[in-house]
Parts: sequence; structure tokens; C-alpha cells
Amino acid sequence: MSNPPLISICIPAYKRIDYLQKLLESISIQTFRDFEVIITDDSPDDTVEMFVRNFTGIPHVQYFKNPKVLGTPENWNETIRKARGTWIKLMHDDDWFADENSLQVFYQAILAHKDCSFFFSAYNNIVENEHFSEKIRLDFTGQFLLKQSPLNLFKKQYVGNPSCTLIKRNINLFYDSDFKWVVDFEYYIRCLNRVQSFCYIDQILINVGVNEDQVTKFTFRKPEVEIPENHLMIEKMGFGILRNIFVYDHFWRLYRNLEVRDESMIASYYTASLHPLLIQMIRFQKRMPVKLLKTGIISKGLMAANYVVSLFRKV
Repeated sequence: MSNPPLISICIPAYKRIDYLQKLLESISIQTFRDFEVIITDDSPDDTVEMFVRNFTGIPHVQYFKNPKVLGTPENWNETIRKARGTWIKLMHDDDWFADENSLQVFYQAILAHKDCSFFFSAYNNIVENEHFSEKIRLDFTGQFLLKQSPLNLFKKQYVGNPSCTLIKRNINLFYDSDFKWVVDFEYYIRCLNRVQSFCYIDQILINVGVNEDQVTKFTFRKPEVEIPENHLMIEKMGFGILRNIFVYDHFWRLYRNLEVRDESMIASYYTASLHPLLIQMIRFQKRMPVKLLKTGIISKGLMAANYVVSLFRKV
């Protein structure tokens, strides 16, 4: 392939050839054809390599074996670095295109919104072994909040996982390898702050596989993961983001869900100084029974009251 393609389909792979086969088969039937496929392989053996070498459904698949294991998300970054296309279509190896026209719809969106550099679509969550799927769309409220500030992603991960996105390569941003739990929405915030706009495609273009092998399954509600990542993230972004009520509520829920009753629990996982606003949040929650804090409407009311008080404190 001599001329750079329009879209680089970037696949960070790891061992799971059954998933990878489904993804590659969904790529092979796409009606839009101006793309390249790049696979970077983080597997400890040659299983993926042998499969890719024998897969004939897509011509010119570019396969790269990582000399050393990179892990998530650095393997994502590696496949992006090897891309030549104008647009990056990152695809996790356990996700796949919803139908043969998915890439064509992304392309039509590019033509219709020539000034946009960040696209994402609606998607299906497909829960493995449960015969269950859920259509995920961005509603009017979500679109409004996301247009007001990328920080509103702290309220909800409106964009979906990276497989749902199409991002212009010249944005030249990469996923932060310090993160696993917050990695995608932290990246989206940086992207959206740079491009200042997004285009949402209200069609289901991606099937997102939900299975027990995913990183999020191993990191959910794990204080050794969530505490250092969230505190490093706010340190990098700046503590001024606590003025956003959804950022404030994010940390309120973090401390509530992990039952952080003392700042020493934070110190056991994260050694940098804790911001005074976060200290007072922990101390406020400590005075409340855990059961009360986990009662939805009461917790929201307490958070709102604590947030209003925080506005009179220096960030």
C-alpha cells in the first residue's frame, strides 16, 4: 500500500484470537475500503501471529510483535504510532463493527463535518455468555453537558470506550500509560480540550464485547488502583477542576464507595500531599454513617451541601 489510507484501523492485540477473528471478519466486509489494518501484539507467545499470518480476509494486514510486553494502554499507543492514515480508528480486539456499513457511516460523518476532529458513535454493549445486549446512545442531556465542558465526563463516560471513536491523527495525543482505570476518559478530556468540539453519530456502529478478561473487571472498586489513579489524575489536571460539581461528586463517590474514612487510607496508596478540599471531604463523610452515605438521594444532598461549602474555600 503506497499511498497513505484515509483511516488506520489500529488493533492492540493480546492472546485472544477468537475475539480477534470476529473483529477482523467484521473489517473484511466493510463497504468503505480506504483503510489500513495495524495489529500490535503484546502476547507472550506466537498464537496471534500465527492466526494473523493465516487470515486471508483482509489484504495487507500489518502485524507487529512488540519486542517487550507494553501492557495497557501503551500497546494502544504503539499501534497508533505505526498508523499512516489521516484518521485513527482504535479497535479493542474484543470489539467489532456492528455491520458492513459502519466505516462508511464514519466516513460520511467526516464529509459532513469537515471542521471536526473527534467523532464517536452509539454502540451496543454485548455481554458475553449472558445473551444480553444494551444499546447505548448519547441523550440530549449528555450532549448538552459534554458541549459545556469536557470535565462533565466525570459525571458519566458519555463517549464510550475507544473503539467507539474516530480521531484525527494530527491531534497527536496518546493515552497516558500511568492509568488503566481512568485512562479513556482522561484522554478524551485532553482531546476535547484541544479540539474544542466533537461530533456524535447517533447510529450504532460498534459492538462492544463485555467479558471477564477486561482490565476494568480487575480494577473495579480496587482501592490500590482507583485511589492512586484518581489522585494522580487530578494532580495532573490541576485541583481547580474541583470547582466543577461533577468532578467534586466523582471524588465524593470514590471516597464513599471505597469507604475512605481517614486520609491515612489515601496515604497508603498515594504518597503525594492530599489537597485540603479533599481532606475536608473525607472528614465530612467520616462524621456520617456509611449506610446513610450510600442512600442515593441523601448522599446527593450531603454532597451538594459539602460542595457549596467548598466554594468558599481556596483551591
